[in-house]
Amino acid sequence: MTPRPLDLDAVWAFILIADHGSFTRAAEAMQTTQAAVSLKLKRLEERLGCRLVERTPRHVHLSPRGSAFLEHARSLRTVHDRALTALTETRQRLTIGISEHVAGPELPALIARMNAQNPRLLMEIRIGSSGDLLQSYDRRELDAALVRLQAGRDDGEMIAEERFGWFAAADWQHRGDEPLPVATLAEPCGVRAMAGQVLDAAGIAWTEIFVGGGVAAVVAAVTAGLGVAALAPRMLPLGAVDVGDRLGLPALPRSPIFIHSRLPEGLPRDALTILSAAFRSAVRG
Repeated sequence: MTPRPLDLDAVWAFILIADHGSFTRAAEAMQTTQAAVSLKLKRLEERLGCRLVERTPRHVHLSPRGSAFLEHARSLRTVHDRALTALTETRQRLTIGISEHVAGPELPALIARMNAQNPRLLMEIRIGSSGDLLQSYDRRELDAALVRLQAGRDDGEMIAEERFGWFAAADWQHRGDEPLPVATLAEPCGVRAMAGQVLDAAGIAWTEIFVGGGVAAVVAAVTAGLGVAALAPRMLPLGAVDVGDRLGLPALPRSPIFIHSRLPEGLPRDALTILSAAFRSAVRG
């Protein structure tokens, strides 16, 4: 007898639960209710005859069998989406702006995952400052924007909060009689402003030693031993170390990442959901 096929909607719900680590977030991504997502998962688990997700009051995580099934679920979703787009002549376009301090070394893998989900999606990704990207988004030049700056706005969804630290080359030493040399991005930059405000509030004298046109340039200045920079740990190459405690520098606040989007339901929206969930996992990791 031919086995009963899996419910693809339930498989998608499971993928979103795994990516977001939350039934609530998965429901938001599917534009449905948490109860509906829970029911989809229950039916999928009954069909497979095993528990896929373990849930406690504070945490949601995959069971061993859930972890084993996840890549098969992704493959099934990918084949399904490719079948839907195989006979479509017109490519759908998705234009995304990503802040310099959000895009990191995992970006190529995230783009590959989006392409696997919908190979006929024409992606355009622009990297820039949060302020500039939000202006482009407001002018409808972008379908979505992943940014850190949110002051005075209430139209974005926070997808993660990321830790920042004071990083320098491992062998770098600060001369105590001189202002702290800081490498930053050019204005406008929310992280640059945050770092300056924190140092000023602590009464620490500092000076800009390097201004970069991108995070990669700032990281290069740090690696070259020019000074310190306020950076997220995932941005750093091997050899850079957190010198905050050693230098007695004030702790930096966690920095939220927001996503702004006006995409309707459909394949481009699904690709964006995958991207935001992947960023959430990268920051959480």
